Amino acid sequence: MSSTTTASSRTARSKTRRGLLERLGPGLITGASDDDPSGIATYTQAGSLFGLGLLWTMLFSYPLMGGIQEISARIGIVTGRGLAANLRTHAVKPVLIVVVAVLLVANSINIAADIGAMASSLRLLAGGRFLIYVALFGVVSTGLQIFVPYHRYVPYLKWLCLAVFAYIGIAFVVRIPWTDVLANTFVPHAEWSRPWLMVFVAIFGTTISPYLFFWQASEEVEDQQIDPWEQPLNKAPEQSKYQLGRMKLDTWFGMGISNLVSFSVILTAAVVFHAHGVFNIQTTQQAAEALQPIAGRFAHLLFSIGIIGTGLLALPVLAGSSAYAVGEAMRWPIGLEKTPSKAPAFYLVIAGTMAAGMALNLLRVNPIAALFWAAVINGVASPPIMITIMLLANRRSVMGHFTLTRRLLILGWAGTGVMTAAAAAMFITMRG
Repeated sequence: MSSTTTASSRTARSKTRRGLLERLGPGLITGASDDDPSGIATYTQAGSLFGLGLLWTMLFSYPLMGGIQEISARIGIVTGRGLAANLRTHAVKPVLIVVVAVLLVANSINIAADIGAMASSLRLLAGGRFLIYVALFGVVSTGLQIFVPYHRYVPYLKWLCLAVFAYIGIAFVVRIPWTDVLANTFVPHAEWSRPWLMVFVAIFGTTISPYLFFWQASEEVEDQQIDPWEQPLNKAPEQSKYQLGRMKLDTWFGMGISNLVSFSVILTAAVVFHAHGVFNIQTTQQAAEALQPIAGRFAHLLFSIGIIGTGLLALPVLAGSSAYAVGEAMRWPIGLEKTPSKAPAFYLVIAGTMAAGMALNLLRVNPIAALFWAAVINGVASPPIMITIMLLANRRSVMGHFTLTRRLLILGWAGTGVMTAAAAAMFITMRG
């Protein structure tokens, strides 16, 4: 064994002994940001409309979500480049343009919906003017991304992940029929109707979203570049055991937390709203206010704080994924670790995407409706992007000896097939 390999093995063992929080990063942040206000609104709608009947989707979606996120992260770790940079090199230009354009549109709508929901929640708690809060959240989030280096910013993102536990907390302050919960969790059932299929697509659209693919791949690269020891695996294959092992733990833990929170939100909406005859939540204010007389003020407070906390976590992920995609496609200097003077165009995309989200709130669209439709748009946008990722991840010219294992091939294509079939079924019922 060479001295270089021996030193690499010692370094890997030393890094493996680090604490859990230190080993968690892109996967945890990605998973927690998946439960953004758009996701919370979608899961609330699912529980209020169909009761416990959609709980099984969380168990079903977990391996599919974990699989596609692991594949996206794997591309970043192996190549040392994000998804858009790999598409620029290995795909035809029209494919790159379409993928990045779809991502930008979906992210801008999602940012607008998230900021609107956060502003509505803060107004509910503190009073004040909606548009002032829209500007506050937009400007503060943009400023943090631009002026705080990634290595200083990411610990705060990790702590913001705790916001998602607000929704697990709500489930402990309401009465739950556990026998029915278990039955609906492990026994799937479906309906062939437009409302059910739209909610199903929205659930999968907010669980398996394009911005999550791009963000995690790029952040794996960002972490790799910060660490002086880590290198892309196509240059340092001896690091694969540590890097891929850490990434798998991080990814599947993060996605597990995400789905546990999603499960809790559907469960709470089912037993608080649906069981009491509230079948259609139209605004975040209505959702929070409806919780208070049924589940108590504490549940109402947790719901509102959770919307704000998860939004603060999701906004940089949404805007950042847009900037990484555009920057990689255009060959610009990119990275949240760079100063604005060294990556001006990258940060301009972040600022522009956030500004578009703030501007869309001038239309004063119903927050819950906007959040729900953002999830539906993500559900429709995901299949073509997932197909592109799967083809990319299994090419030897891209991945070398690290093409997909049989496990990842099955999970990735299964997830792509489910997303495609769900979106197609929704369109069929809409035409009918």
